Amino acid sequence: MGTNTPNDRQHYEINRSDLPLHCPLPDMSLWNSHPRVYLPIEETGKAKCPYCGTEFTLEATA
Repeated sequence: MGTNTPNDRQHYEINRSDLPLHCPLPDMSLWNSHPRVYLPIEETGKAKCPYCGTEFTLEATA
């Protein structure tokens, strides 16, 4: 019995190496809590999952 709940974090910072972005991410607790959805983050640098509301920010690269 795990104590982690789905979406125990509401914000993730994403690197370009993580693209294409999808939610849930493999390291999220209960990664199968909803169907995988690909999120467009490249243009604005931000995305929000329509299923769980988790927000993603694309880290700026120097």
